[in-house]
Amino acid sequence: MTRFDEQLPEADTRIKKHVIEAMVEDRPGVLQMIAGMFAKRGFNIDNITVGRTTKQGVSKMVIVVVGDNLTLEKVIKQMDKLIVTYKVNDIPERSAIVRELCLIKVSLSKKNSKDDVMNYAKVYKAEIVDIAHNSVIIEISNAPEKIEEFIKLMTEFGVEDISRTGVTAIGKD
Repeated sequence: MTRFDEQLPEADTRIKKHVIEAMVEDRPGVLQMIAGMFAKRGFNIDNITVGRTTKQGVSKMVIVVVGDNLTLEKVIKQMDKLIVTYKVNDIPERSAIVRELCLIKVSLSKKNSKDDVMNYAKVYKAEIVDIAHNSVIIEISNAPEKIEEFIKLMTEFGVEDISRTGVTAIGKD
């Protein structure tokens, strides 16, 4: 029994990104069903990636949701209720490998920009996948924060185009 003047622990109300892993049926309409559930409940999907697994008929969804811990709990409960969902887990950032792939086309119009861009790419362990007289296309696979840093650096040279896959993650043992 709690005394009236005793402090109760408060729920974690910090807004942050949560990564959710869901094993779902691999069939048409499943993505739409899950996205519809999110929209109906007022949850916002920050990012979603889907791919087949090694198990026939099962796909893995990695969904990034922004909210507090209560929002995360509600999302997991609602997803777990769907008949197309086999398993849903929160993947804590400290116990996961989280990556994103980005292709970025950068202008080489400034003097000495080619060397600078290539040096930055090397530092960020990015790969030059195409080079032309006036631009370069770079592929970078890293944590989303590192990709943001790299894009910010490239804006100095002129970013002509970007294509990002979105976050994917896998839990560590």
